[in-house]
Amino acid sequence: MSEKVGVYICHCGTNIAGVVDVMEVARWASEQPNVEIAREYKFMCSSLGQDLVEKDIKDLGLTRVVVAACSPHMHEKTFRGACQRAGLNPFLFEMANIRELDSWTTTDGAAATHKAKALIKGAVERVVHHQPLEPVVVDINPNVLVVGGGIAGITSALELANAGYHVYLVEREPSIGGHMAQWDKTFPTLDCAACILTPRMVEVGQHPNITLMTYSEVEGVEGYMGNYTVTIRKKARYVNEALCTGCGICEEKCPKKVLDEVFNVGLGNRKAIYRPFPQAVPMYPVVDVQNCTYFVKGKCKACQIFCPPGAIDFDQKDEFLTLNVGSVILATGYDPFDAHRIPQYGYGRLANVFTSLEFERMVNASGPTAGHVVLRDGRTAPGSVAIIHCVGSRDENYNEYCSRVCCMYSLKFAHLVRERLPDAEVYNFYIDIRAAGKRYEEFYHRVMKEGAHFIRGRVAEVTDAGRMPEEEGKLIVQAYDTLYGVQRRIPVDMVVLSVGMEARHDAREVANMFGMGCDFSGFYIERHPKLDPILTMVEGVFIAGACQGPMAIPETVAQAAAAAMRAASLIAQGTVFMEPVRAHVNSEQCSGCRICNNLCPYTAIVYHEDRKVSEVITALCQGCGTCVAACPSAAITGAHFTRQQLMAQIEGLLWDVRQPVESEAAPA
Repeated sequence: MSEKVGVYICHCGTNIAGVVDVMEVARWASEQPNVEIAREYKFMCSSLGQDLVEKDIKDLGLTRVVVAACSPHMHEKTFRGACQRAGLNPFLFEMANIRELDSWTTTDGAAATHKAKALIKGAVERVVHHQPLEPVVVDINPNVLVVGGGIAGITSALELANAGYHVYLVEREPSIGGHMAQWDKTFPTLDCAACILTPRMVEVGQHPNITLMTYSEVEGVEGYMGNYTVTIRKKARYVNEALCTGCGICEEKCPKKVLDEVFNVGLGNRKAIYRPFPQAVPMYPVVDVQNCTYFVKGKCKACQIFCPPGAIDFDQKDEFLTLNVGSVILATGYDPFDAHRIPQYGYGRLANVFTSLEFERMVNASGPTAGHVVLRDGRTAPGSVAIIHCVGSRDENYNEYCSRVCCMYSLKFAHLVRERLPDAEVYNFYIDIRAAGKRYEEFYHRVMKEGAHFIRGRVAEVTDAGRMPEEEGKLIVQAYDTLYGVQRRIPVDMVVLSVGMEARHDAREVANMFGMGCDFSGFYIERHPKLDPILTMVEGVFIAGACQGPMAIPETVAQAAAAAMRAASLIAQGTVFMEPVRAHVNSEQCSGCRICNNLCPYTAIVYHEDRKVSEVITALCQGCGTCVAACPSAAITGAHFTRQQLMAQIEGLLWDVRQPVESEAAPA
């Protein structure tokens, strides 16, 4: 019995119809074998367009449906739903992309119309061979894993925990808090960062629904949406947390001081047993094995000798814990741009060139200088400060993207310098001031009124080569002022480099572990940048905060709360239906070569030694097709992407390959 196929061509406003002759395509499609009806409509994804499909399925008895419109990534689910509502199995539907793959690629109307016919012909030939499929039913484990303990991870964890769900919060550093714990004030309201962050940190540490695992890392991930098995490596602190009271005597008695290169970015010292900062959560210290005298020389143990509860345990080992969770929120944050990579700015070579994070620690009242703005060379406080914007951002040599926060925190620095040193001159070297957030523009005008100087132009170089007597001992900032059209040479005492945000150095390794993708800059890729910026391409894995791209605190908190909501929504469903597009091994054809086992990116294929054949674990398979393409025995079939279906589509695409179109374009 021949199939009855309905073909529907979308105008998509002028996105498609502005190039493709939609009327001609609909007329041509109606004459093709198996096509019962062919229609064109302005917007097929609209409710009226979907009603058109549903009505024809019921009235004409359509057994297959083809919609020629935009990317299936956008609306395949939309039209599958329309088919299902009309009583047709949703997998008896096929979508032809005549927008991104056709009308958006050319202005040649004849060529675009010809290609649209080929794409539709391929879809019609393919859909005839579609088989009804049923979704895979999966139960959802209500536990959630949050990876990263910065403000994004803290927000997600608290939102879920307050909703009654259990959360495992994993942080690789000894304390939660992330970069925000290092800052002094936040723009544009100038709130104390610690004042607004610390209460949330404490709440996380005390919440009955949160299992806090600091100084820990994710080692491995297995499973699928609703049923992930995660291996956590809990690194040895050499402190028994059950006994430790956080009194701090061990730190006080430790004789070994080392440079604090992490929290205080090299501006201060800490002990070999330490807490990163006084408000750290949890309050337990950690032993720095690389610098501890006992681990280096086998003697000392002062911390153990003086510890009142006897909590120091030098025999402690790393632990490996296994967690079962239903969903994951990745909130792994960002890395500041390494200013050493721009040698012309003198960072690491000129003593009084600082990065923005170093300046944050300097002006923080609990920082290494108790909030005083000082110079590295031991001189008195600076009389002039240059703040260079966009260091490592908006630069094709490093990162082309805007880091979104640099302008505003540079303005904050200008305010803080004037607040602490009223007589100091402050120069902001900027490309453009981007102050698009709430109350940002007002803050910009406030800083201008406070007397900060603004010079529009990218800085070419920072040197210490003074030519004039008044430049002796100064740093010379050279830049081309694009507003006045002159070269500027400004002598200052201190330079602050406003470094941008970069993806974490290990972001790609983490992405591979969870089966996700990263963009060219290393940030995690979302399902859709506008319509679904929280979900990744892996079902049940969500992203929040600056691991997706540069963003400020308000955006980060909003996205973290949204990720928590999505995870909670998943849990509330109890069970979900997963795509049935999965691979299947024909055991009679399988030769047992195990090529598929080694290639599967989701470890969804197991090998049975007793039968010498491989088998696909349906719930783990994501239908990527890697095993299907690689199998030398052709023993693996991908549901909804069978060889018969694909070959029929190819035959359809080549329907008139011997009759080339007469192009409107001029001959080459």
